[in-house]
Amino acid sequence: MDYDIKQTTAWVTGPILLSLVLFGTMPFWIEAVGLYQYLGVEVLIWVIFALGFNLLLGYTGLPSFGHGAFLGIGAYAFGLAQFEVWPNLWFCLAASVVVTALFGAVTALFLSHRRGIYFALMSIAFGQIFYFIASKWTDVTHGEDGLLNIQRLPVELGFAQLSIRDNAELYYLCFAIYAVLVIVLWRLTNSPFGRLLRAIKQNETRVAFVGYPVTLYKWAVFTLSCAIAGLAGGLFAMAQEGAYINVMSLQWSGIVVLMVLIGGGFVSFWGPVLGVALYFVARDVLGAYTDTWLLWFGLMFVVLVMFKPQGLAGIWQDLSRRRAAERPGRTASAGMEG
Repeated sequence: MDYDIKQTTAWVTGPILLSLVLFGTMPFWIEAVGLYQYLGVEVLIWVIFALGFNLLLGYTGLPSFGHGAFLGIGAYAFGLAQFEVWPNLWFCLAASVVVTALFGAVTALFLSHRRGIYFALMSIAFGQIFYFIASKWTDVTHGEDGLLNIQRLPVELGFAQLSIRDNAELYYLCFAIYAVLVIVLWRLTNSPFGRLLRAIKQNETRVAFVGYPVTLYKWAVFTLSCAIAGLAGGLFAMAQEGAYINVMSLQWSGIVVLMVLIGGGFVSFWGPVLGVALYFVARDVLGAYTDTWLLWFGLMFVVLVMFKPQGLAGIWQDLSRRRAAERPGRTASAGMEG
């Protein structure tokens, strides 16, 4: 991954500000380009999910192919907390994060000693275990019918109460959470902890040899990634007004992997954002012309893997270097920080 030292020590960078401006103004222009308000909600929720997932895949090199299960756990935790405990937005979102983190922490106890294909296969196995439990434990999850009538709870601020029943209102709740999360994750990935995750991806054996507890770090990053997936799951439950087992399937776990890889999560912090945006635009734009839009999206993925495995972020970085090299007296730069 490419770095700019001045950028990595800052809390808020140019790309962060640009993303906040684009996402912050999306409700005002999304319909003008032929799309719709709910799409913005979907994009932000999946951006949150993908940024958390990229901590594993892009930064630590851990291929978790059952991560959709944790999105589903977060959704169910939100619904059950609302129905059975306390219908308060912050409490239910906290329940989504904590419950999913606990499931992730237990799962990580079995996965953190593994790497490569063994890590990937065990992540699939645990994802399928959680999917099977959710589909059969009908007294709690209602099986394939799902938890219905999950409410978009009002935002309690102490001095005021804000409704989020409208898609645009829910969007700005998701945007506020995204804004906080992206700044925190940017600092985390450019902290000593983040640099150690990159070192584990490069050579796990060497990192262990110099004295770092690699297993503990892998356990911690997996648990953190699951907690963020749970947060996205809670928001997803509100957006869908229900929690369903389909998001826990291997298909949805594979989709987030596609998003991160096609966006360039291995080379850039912003890869997942680009991948999510491309996926949903392809779904709605190509889907308007053909029912086989996923075939064309898959072909796009194959072409990128063959000719530019660094994804969209890698293409952007190459163009930025080329433009910088053409300017006299300037040194080539990465364009998008890692």
